[in-house]
Amino acid sequence: MTGIPAHRCRRRPPYFHPVPLRPRSDGWTLERQCRFLAALYVTGSVSAAARGAGMSRASAYGLRERAGGEGFAFAWDHVLSGPGTGRSSRPKPNWRKLTIEELFRWVDDGLVQPVIYRGKMVGIRQKPDISALLRLARRGAGLPRKTGAGS
Repeated sequence: MTGIPAHRCRRRPPYFHPVPLRPRSDGWTLERQCRFLAALYVTGSVSAAARGAGMSRASAYGLRERAGGEGFAFAWDHVLSGPGTGRSSRPKPNWRKLTIEELFRWVDDGLVQPVIYRGKMVGIRQKPDISALLRLARRGAGLPRKTGAGS
């Protein structure tokens, strides 16, 4: 693969839901998750990407398998799938199994995407998760509903 540009063999990281973690100075932060995906795009190596994020390869796989890590795992697979492989379909969340607390977290956290310029991560893009917001509105956000004509 020497001499082949990264965009020919890998895809840029998509918007994804970051893995929810408690804040730690030596753990997987939002920035480290994005750095890992950016380095994975540039190098194509999980070990090199984990080193670039300042973490170990084993902890990267642990983060991928963690509860709530489906968005991170999808972004990881998307980067390595390559264009034209047909494996780019985003897994659809089972909206009925998502709790209202999870939907609120998705709305609060939103979606993130690492910005890569000339082979380096230069920033993090964020946007709101409108789908989760609409699901909350459709569910009534857990508010009691009025029933009957006299209520």
